[in-house]
Amino acid sequence: GSQMNSSPRNHPSRRTVLKSFGATTAVAASGLLPRAIYAAPSASANDRLRVGLIGAGTRAKWLTRTLSRESDRAELVAVCDCYLPQIDVLAADNKNDPKAGDSWKRYQNYEQMFEQEDLDAVMIATPDHVRVRAAIIACTKGLDIYAEKPLSFSIPEGRALVKAVRKHKRVLQVGTQQRSTPINQYACEFVRDGGLGKVATILVKKYSGSRPATGLARQPVPDGMDWNRFCDQATLLDYHEQLHRRWRNFDAFTGGPICDRGSHALDMVHLAMGWENVAPTRIEPTTEAKNDRDRGVRLYYPDGTVIRLESTDGPAFGGIFIGQRGKIEINRGRFACNPKDLLAPFSGSQTESHVANWLDCIQTRAEPNAPVEVGHLITSVALLINICRITGRTINWDASKEQIIGDADANALLTKERRPEFSLPDV
Repeated sequence: GSQMNSSPRNHPSRRTVLKSFGATTAVAASGLLPRAIYAAPSASANDRLRVGLIGAGTRAKWLTRTLSRESDRAELVAVCDCYLPQIDVLAADNKNDPKAGDSWKRYQNYEQMFEQEDLDAVMIATPDHVRVRAAIIACTKGLDIYAEKPLSFSIPEGRALVKAVRKHKRVLQVGTQQRSTPINQYACEFVRDGGLGKVATILVKKYSGSRPATGLARQPVPDGMDWNRFCDQATLLDYHEQLHRRWRNFDAFTGGPICDRGSHALDMVHLAMGWENVAPTRIEPTTEAKNDRDRGVRLYYPDGTVIRLESTDGPAFGGIFIGQRGKIEINRGRFACNPKDLLAPFSGSQTESHVANWLDCIQTRAEPNAPVEVGHLITSVALLINICRITGRTINWDASKEQIIGDADANALLTKERRPEFSLPDV
């Protein structure tokens, strides 16, 4: 516990050259003052950023491939996974750079990695319930962070992360990468600038919640697995391969598909509507389902717009916006309009550059495309949808206090009980 609150590690001198001066001077010279200036970067201009990775699963494959394309300015030097054989699987994946894994330092415990490695930044691609604690400790160590989505496992811990990022002046990019996809930016800007007129209704796919981890017979813990650390803040469950490999299904570790793919969809809706700090005031259960976690809901926003999550059809990573002048469907890497000529075809670059944007911001100390507050807001909406489904009642939300109004039982569901050894550092 005491290590957590230690001051950021001391960089060797090669990494302190531009600390006091370089970032702000470079930005001022460019004539482009960013929306927010963070603490100056830890690496000099001709120095590659030293990046660590926590979580070597499926998502890490995309991240490491993407990072390897930025090898002139960043290198992956350390990888942590509580199941060590997973790091070998990740090392074998990167066909662009088959020897990439040879130089990685390997860890089972990310706190040891933070203590022993001279890192500038970390990518966190763990299951949902592990992410915030790792990210807050990274903040206290002076690291910049790329955090996969959904950003948090509960609304209070998401708020704690927002506070930590701002207190320690870190650059945190949330892994909702469509915010860095030019065609998605183009379509969202059209809606935001009034291209549809007033938007009354938005249709979003009815992604489900997660299910209880019951009915799984105990299996032996495999060699190389620290199961205690896998369970992290959750109850220490008996090991089962389903919990390990299919953790995305179980409520001990995740809020389910609504928090996973659903966070991409809700993120596009918020980006298109300009709701960077606007939450729904009310969430109502509408359609019934065999399981509570599949229940349809409607979200009511302060401007009168209603989001309907009532059908399993629709774009996987966006929504259908119905406005005065027509409709637009925004999905990952594409859009479609009715009438067809509502918005001209997109003719710019097709390159999504989310990791590149993060690295840019580490250098300039500007706000990244998916800042921590936005990730926290989107994840909060998904978590509130689950609470509405579990209770079967209307949720009235006070966004300024982050509390459910007039329903103590529903409000109690905002907080997840953490095991003491995995408590969050004080922010």
